[in-house]
Amino acid sequence: MTPPSPTARRRVVVIGGGPAAHRVTESLVSRLTAGEPELEIVVVGDEPHLPYDRVSLSKRLESDLDLTLGANAFWEHPSLSYRSGELATAIDRDARTVQLAGGDALPYDELVLATGSSATVPPIENASAGHVYRTLADVAALVAEVEEIGARRRRPANVVVVGGGLLGLEAAGGLHKLGARAAVVHSGGWLMSSQLDQGAGQALGRIIHGQGITLHLGVRPTGILLAPSGAVTGVSLTDDTQIHADLVVFSIGITARDELARDAGLDLAPRGGIVINDICATSDPRVWAIGEVASVNGSCVGLVAPANAMAEVVADRIWGGTAVFPGVDDATKLKLSGVEVASFGDAMARTEHSLEVVYADPARGLYQKLVVSDDAKTLLGGMFVGDASPYSSLRPLLGRELPAEPGAYLAAAGAEPPVGGDLPDDVQLCSCNNVSVGDVRAAIHGSDGVAGCTDLGELKACSRAGTQCGSCVPLVKKILDTELAKSGIEVSKALCEHVSLSRSELFESVRILGLTSAGEVMERFGHGLGCDVCKPVIANVIATQTTKYILDDGTGPMQDTNDRALANMQKDGTYSVVPRIPGGEITPAKLKVIAEVAEQFDLYTKITGGQRIDLFGARLEQLPEIWEILVAAGFESGQAYGKGLRTVKSCVGSTWCRYGVQDAVSMAVGLELRYRGLRSPHKFKLGVSGCARECAEARGKDVGVVATETGWNLYVGGNGGFQPVHAQLLAGDLDDATLISYIDRYLMYYVRTAERLQRTARWQEELPGGLEHVREVVCEDSLGIAADLEAAMALHVGNYEDEWAATLADPERLRRFRSFVNAPTTPDPGIAKVSERGQMRPAFPAERTDGTVLLSGPSIPVRGR
Repeated sequence: MTPPSPTARRRVVVIGGGPAAHRVTESLVSRLTAGEPELEIVVVGDEPHLPYDRVSLSKRLESDLDLTLGANAFWEHPSLSYRSGELATAIDRDARTVQLAGGDALPYDELVLATGSSATVPPIENASAGHVYRTLADVAALVAEVEEIGARRRRPANVVVVGGGLLGLEAAGGLHKLGARAAVVHSGGWLMSSQLDQGAGQALGRIIHGQGITLHLGVRPTGILLAPSGAVTGVSLTDDTQIHADLVVFSIGITARDELARDAGLDLAPRGGIVINDICATSDPRVWAIGEVASVNGSCVGLVAPANAMAEVVADRIWGGTAVFPGVDDATKLKLSGVEVASFGDAMARTEHSLEVVYADPARGLYQKLVVSDDAKTLLGGMFVGDASPYSSLRPLLGRELPAEPGAYLAAAGAEPPVGGDLPDDVQLCSCNNVSVGDVRAAIHGSDGVAGCTDLGELKACSRAGTQCGSCVPLVKKILDTELAKSGIEVSKALCEHVSLSRSELFESVRILGLTSAGEVMERFGHGLGCDVCKPVIANVIATQTTKYILDDGTGPMQDTNDRALANMQKDGTYSVVPRIPGGEITPAKLKVIAEVAEQFDLYTKITGGQRIDLFGARLEQLPEIWEILVAAGFESGQAYGKGLRTVKSCVGSTWCRYGVQDAVSMAVGLELRYRGLRSPHKFKLGVSGCARECAEARGKDVGVVATETGWNLYVGGNGGFQPVHAQLLAGDLDDATLISYIDRYLMYYVRTAERLQRTARWQEELPGGLEHVREVVCEDSLGIAADLEAAMALHVGNYEDEWAATLADPERLRRFRSFVNAPTTPDPGIAKVSERGQMRPAFPAERTDGTVLLSGPSIPVRGR
């Protein structure tokens, strides 16, 4: 195309209100110069919103988060206008006009079609009774109906999501968090069968099913079942089964919104979508197509990176440039219901003579695969489920030779992929915004008198790397740290803007100087009033080193909500009461006391996986009265609220079990009483198994003790949670005294050197030398600090005091436990509960408004659902 005349004023009309439309508009505007504008840009969107981030649509199921792309002020540019809520109905290519439903005809010099796609609805009986999941309006309708069903039927809504792809799983996960009972129907034999192979899909399925979402795989719906009133009652499937449902959501794919192009006579692909060439032009050189409506090699692509690339090409061409669409990069990294899923390159191993290197751990829901050339040197693709941490570092090496053998980068080996400093400048770092490693390095160092970016947020803004899906942010941070270090600039490890030290540095400074109050610490190492990041850390560090009551000496206001109340706050504003039950061992008399407390205060009672009994639903002002009874019966705080020891789980060991070879119960009780109340960077748990059968699941704990014929094996660095990790063997066949001294050293070394909210597994991995370094420090005393670590633990053990017993003994401390200062005994009116299975549980939002929920309390009757 001929470059435009410098004095020409052309009109560009963009039809669409999604991310692709926003990106092309943003790129066109960024090229405008001061003075007389060369372009007039009109954007037409049929939704009553500014363009928003459809990728993050599932977040609207949980909150009213604003998904608007960019700042609202962007649309105030004098060369730009946005016509929201207007539908384009026709294109007159001869007259170069776009007809709007309201009657206006917009003339154009260049027309960009970014109309996106609509949700596909299957041709089944009563399909019109289902919902789709594509727009903000769709999400609002789903939320409203789930709440309405809950209020009307006084139970969670049963929702069936048809489609086990990306959007279907997002919808199911979001609705599940909303309180619905979710089920997924998927025609494939495993979830995301178009993107994942069988192993990865099955790993994902295990995790999703474990979250409480029911899966129906290998079947399709044949119809929606309706009651005579027209209400949805279920879904019939191809295997002749029926699923109960109050609500059905279709998420089986997308259909390109190409009707404008079809009516205008533009070339369409056989499977739908507007055919474009390598510069994203349609069969009419004045009409462009980008995003999901554009067909590339016969297919439409619903990914952010290709849409952004198309938008940049079109903007450049409209301005007279020579950009060419590089093709579809279908690499993706996302979280589905909290589960990491990622793939890039030839993840399905379609390349001839390629090799697949796979690591799978079904118990952990972990699947990782690299596809390499037949000589196992060149990286061709990868796929990750459960732990996608290698993705950001390996993806830029696509098509290049790996520095080490492929298996070294999977979870079984855990080798670190090349860091940013090892990557060539031409490697693409951010596919969403087409940013290379060289671009990021240039932004860091600056040029032509322009200062470089030395802060991650600043670097993202000026380079655009990591500002879309965010999957490349870890690698951007690595490159930033590497380049700053090369330049002699110290990389900040500050806790926050108020404290320039890292947690480990702060801990050591407080220890050496002997500081004992929050005021002293802030005066010496902080500035300002502090924040929610640094204040709890300071309080935690002081509590660990001084063994004082955690709410004295100015630390009370610095603690998290749970620590201030000495109890865990629950979703309805009430608190849980968790008495310590060391090793899970309890007498009948103490069990009776717990039962009596639960009955007296009408508390929901649950036995946890950590061998404790949790009592839920206590109001703040009830906590002292409850604990007065429990303390009198010999109980103490289980400290489920703090960052510290939670539980020591045990089997029955040799006391009862015919397979036990050591007394696991006595060891577990002793360890829990030894480490109770120890504050640490993150919560930690222990487990003791009486034999190799491992009934206490000790290797899933931060410290795991497993009995042998001659002593104990000590495992460290394990945990459950979001990223489960098996503990690793530190030492074997230890006697009791050696075992305890090693655990003392390990825990205190962790407490001193780990960073804020860093679990033992991550701490251990990031230490130089990893497990071997830990072994040298703990078992061989390589740093000469073993005696110091043991002395610090002895100080903690010798000065332990139960926090609730201390609270009850001090009237001033008890003043904290009031719902209202001017009416200390008045219950919080916002607390509402209903009866379920003979116990009280928090009311759902809908139940609060239907007139059937009454305030909870021992003397207040509550009607069941």
